[in-house]
Amino acid sequence: MQTDENQELETAPKESQAEAEVEQENFEEKFKALESEYLRVYADFENVKKRLEREKYQALEYCYEEIAKDLLPVIDTLEKALEIAKEAQQEAIGEGIKLTLDNLIKVVQKHGIEVIAQEGEFDPQLHDAIMQVPSEEVEEGHIVQTLQKGYKYKERTLRPAMVSVAKN
Repeated sequence: MQTDENQELETAPKESQAEAEVEQENFEEKFKALESEYLRVYADFENVKKRLEREKYQALEYCYEEIAKDLLPVIDTLEKALEIAKEAQQEAIGEGIKLTLDNLIKVVQKHGIEVIAQEGEFDPQLHDAIMQVPSEEVEEGHIVQTLQKGYKYKERTLRPAMVSVAKN
């Protein structure tokens, strides 16, 4: 009887040791799974943080874009008034309009608003081709005439220039 009891006592620690090893392996697997999940969540958090920072920077960078768009018709109107004053030979009025227009253009340029190039090759990112006209003086695909000035704010197009393009 004593031998049976000794055998039971000897196998009991072996069984509990095997169970402890299996339990340790389970804990290690759970730990690795939780660690992996943590790393994914942390990486997602960092990506969201970077995206929000980038969006905040862009929002601050382009905060004047809407007011700039609203000022474009004012510039167009002043340019048209200057043309009419010159045609009507109203030099004093024309001079006042020119000074006002020059000051307004200086202010918008100071804040990053620029006139889009109105000559050279047609660029669909910066120009709207309103019509194609035959021209012997200008190469095909190049701008012949500007119908309305275009403007850009930093790297964004506020309003594309309306142009006619040479077609030979």
